[in-house]
Amino acid sequence: MMTDKLTDLLPQLSRRQALIYLASGAASLALPNLFGVGGALAAPPAQRKGQMIIGFSQEPTVFNPHLPHIEVDEGLHFSLFDPLFAIDPEGKFTPALAVEVPTVDNGGISADGLHFRIKLRDNVKWHDGQPFTAKDVKFTLDLLVDPSFRSWRKTGHELVRDIQIVSPTEITWRMEKPFAPYVAILSSTFIVPEHILGPVADKNTAPFNNAPVGTGPFKWRQRVPGDHIELTANSDYFLAGPYLERVVYKYIPDLNVMYTQFASGDIDIVGLQWISADHYDEAKKLPGKVVEVVSGSTVENFAFNLGKPVFQELAVRQAIYYAIDKQTIIDSLYYGLPKQTETYMPMQSYYYHPSLPKHEFNPDKAKQLLERAGWKPGPDGIRQKNGVRLSFNNSTTVGNHLREQMQQFLQQTFQDVGIEMKIANLPPAVMWGEFWMMSKFDSSIVGISFLTGSDPDTSDYLHSKSIPAKGGAGQNTFQYQNPAVDRLLDEGSKTFVPAQRKELYLKIEEIVRQDMPFLPLFPFANVVGHKQGAENIIPNSNVRIDSWNVAAWYWG
Repeated sequence: MMTDKLTDLLPQLSRRQALIYLASGAASLALPNLFGVGGALAAPPAQRKGQMIIGFSQEPTVFNPHLPHIEVDEGLHFSLFDPLFAIDPEGKFTPALAVEVPTVDNGGISADGLHFRIKLRDNVKWHDGQPFTAKDVKFTLDLLVDPSFRSWRKTGHELVRDIQIVSPTEITWRMEKPFAPYVAILSSTFIVPEHILGPVADKNTAPFNNAPVGTGPFKWRQRVPGDHIELTANSDYFLAGPYLERVVYKYIPDLNVMYTQFASGDIDIVGLQWISADHYDEAKKLPGKVVEVVSGSTVENFAFNLGKPVFQELAVRQAIYYAIDKQTIIDSLYYGLPKQTETYMPMQSYYYHPSLPKHEFNPDKAKQLLERAGWKPGPDGIRQKNGVRLSFNNSTTVGNHLREQMQQFLQQTFQDVGIEMKIANLPPAVMWGEFWMMSKFDSSIVGISFLTGSDPDTSDYLHSKSIPAKGGAGQNTFQYQNPAVDRLLDEGSKTFVPAQRKELYLKIEEIVRQDMPFLPLFPFANVVGHKQGAENIIPNSNVRIDSWNVAAWYWG
C-alpha cells in the first residue's frame, strides 16, 4: 500500500523514472530474512523444541504448489517450499532463495523493465539433500507455462523469454513486454525441484504431488486423510529457524468444533476460517488465549457461474443483489464486525474505489426488474421465462455454520421475490476442487483474496484468458468475460506509475460493479486466536494464509 508521501511524488515522475523508483524501493534488505518482524518478543530458543497444532476448517489436498489449488493448500506450501523472495505484512519484498530482491539500482531489473537478473543463494539444499540451483528456477518457470501441465497460474510467467542459466547461482531472462505485477507474482511462486519432477513424463500425476520435497523450513512426514498433516523441522534450513520440532495441520470442518478445540487447548492456533464472529465475545475473555480482530483482504462473495443460462441476464443478477439484506446478515450473523463493500479491492489498498454505487436492499425493486425482464410468477410463486424457472443451487462448505445460516436467510428473501435458491453444500475438499475450479457450480458463497500481494492486478480472476473451464490458466471460475476489462487489465499490467495505474483499476472496479459477475458482500473481519506464549503469529494481508512465516514461530 502506498504512503501519502510516495503517492504525492509519483505523478510527477516519468514512466521510466517511476519504474526505477518503484524497483529500487521494492527491496527491504534491512530485514535479516523474510521472517523478520518488529516489536518486542521473547528471544527465539537456542534449540528448536515443541510443536504447534494449527486448526484449518478445510483440508489441504494439493501439495504441488503449481497445480490448481485454494488458500488452505498454501498453508502447506509456505511450510514446505520457498519463493525467490517473499512479501512481509508491510508489503515489502524480502529475500528468500534469492540473495537480494532485484531492483534497477542493484542491476536485477533493467530500467525498461524487460530484463531480469536474479542472484541465488549457494547454501540451499532440497529436503532430500540435493543442492538447489538455477536449474530449479528455470524448471519452475518453464513448468508454469508447459501446455501439458495443469498450471494454476500463467499470468506474467507467459511473458518470460530466453531464460539463461549463467551459473548455479545466477539466472537471467527477458520479458516479452513490461509487466508491473511480476515481482509480486514471483513473491508467491514457490520453486520446485527439477531433479525430482523433471524426469517425470506426466507432472500432473507425479508421485511428488503426494509426497512433496521442498527447500522450506519443514519437511513432509505424514498425512492422515480427513484428520491431519504432520511436518517436521528441516535442520538444514538456510534462513533463521525453524524453532519448532513439528507443526501439525489439523482438519476441523465444523467451525463450532474448531472453536471448542481452541478453547479447550486441543489446538494452539485457529487458522482458516478462524473463530466465527458469534464466538467473539466469549473468545476474547478466554484465559491463556490471545484473540483479536484482523481486517483481511479476503472478500466474501455471492458468486455466479456465468456459464449457466439463468445468470447470463444482467437483470437477474441485479435483482438478486437487491434481494440480499447485507446489513442484517452482518449484524445478525457476524455481530457487526465486517463492513459492507462494493468491490473486490481491499479497503486498505491504494487502489480501493470508495465511490461505487451503494448497495440497496429493496425487494420491490428486485420484483420490478424481473417483471420488466419478462420473469413472471409461476403457479408455485417461482418466476418463469420461456419455460425456464428462476431456480438454481447455491453451494459452499459443509460445517461453516454462519455461511449455512446466511444461505437459509437468503433462501427465504429470494423466495419472497420469486427466486428459488436450493442449498447444495459439499465438503471443502470437494467444494473447492474440480467443482469450483472447473465451474461446475451454479452459484456459491465464497471468500476470495483477489490480489497477489499488494499489487492491484486481478487478471487471474477477471481476465477472459483465465477461465479454467475454457482451457485458461487462472481462477476466473465465474467465467466472466468483458473485452473492456481485458484491455484495461492489459494496460494496467504495463503501467508503472501508481497514479496512472489507479485510474485504470478504478475503471475496472466500476465496470465489474456494473456487470456483477459476483456480488461483494463484505471483507473478512477475521477473529484470529492463539495460545499465549506462541510467538511471531503475525497476520499478513498480503498473503492468503496464516502460516506464511511458520519458520519464525516458537514458544516463548
